[in-house]
Amino acid sequence: MGLPELWFVIIAVLWTGFFVLEGFDFGVGVLHRVLGRTDRERRVVINTIGPFWDGNEVWLVVGGAGIFAAFPDWYASWFSASYLAVLLLLVALIMRGVSFEFRGKVDTHGWRRLWSGTLTTGSLLAPLVLGIALGDLIAGLPINADGEFTGSFWDLFTPFGLWTGLTLVTLCLVNGATFVGIRTTGELRLRAHRTARRVGWAGFVVVTVFAVWTLVVADHGWGPILPLAIAPAALVGSVWAVHGERDGTAFMLSATAMALTVAGLFAALYPQVLVSSTDPAYSLTVDNSASAHYALTVMSVIALVFLPLVLLYQAWSYFVFRHRLSA
Repeated sequence: MGLPELWFVIIAVLWTGFFVLEGFDFGVGVLHRVLGRTDRERRVVINTIGPFWDGNEVWLVVGGAGIFAAFPDWYASWFSASYLAVLLLLVALIMRGVSFEFRGKVDTHGWRRLWSGTLTTGSLLAPLVLGIALGDLIAGLPINADGEFTGSFWDLFTPFGLWTGLTLVTLCLVNGATFVGIRTTGELRLRAHRTARRVGWAGFVVVTVFAVWTLVVADHGWGPILPLAIAPAALVGSVWAVHGERDGTAFMLSATAMALTVAGLFAALYPQVLVSSTDPAYSLTVDNSASAHYALTVMSVIALVFLPLVLLYQAWSYFVFRHRLSA
């Protein structure tokens, strides 16, 4: 395996880690008004992700920066094609961050309802936009021989991209519901169980369709078959674990479904990094869009040193804040 291939794998791991960790954050943000019937209960639901959400978002920054440094042509073509989508993503993330800080500043129903609405909207839009963007990598965008995007904003809404967005949103809801089940007690925990069962079966259908569609669209051999085949089964296992009130198992299986779905998407994309719908010959690949060997070597050393430290720190933070919350 050469350095370009290694960095493709690293970037796939970074994006997978982002959706596994930030996925339950997004799900909790969307579901906090569904699971919490009173303002106190909604506050408790939000507090389940309070110590984690900002740290989890760092994975998105690192994933984007990794593409910028390791595959500059991929970064230039993909992000220039998605200027408006990236702007929408940033607005969604800003809405989430501001809502966490502002929601409790004024003790009135209207104020808290406003910021609960922005939290829900931002948490829904972010995975939807990211899912559409990732799906477009496989479905293809109008890219010319110079790697320049020649389409319009509406060309970003490919059918496969839209379904990828729906798939990731649904998985976020499953992850969010199972995470609240781990972190709460009493009636909140029971509501999280009921929600996890409902969205879990919906997720099974959505992910199964996504898996079949990905294999049809990508047609790149056997690589993505295993993760995409196991992902729906993991969701079924998560639902059964919720039935048995095994909260930890339910969350781990739903997180596994998310990880396998994203990993399967990147496996289906390889060896391309951005498919051209104009002409397959114009597609960007791992080899023709990678940085120079020296740059990849330096980046590999940095990743080898700092990535384990980040993982240790995040694992420690989850251990410290492992206790359940109660209304």
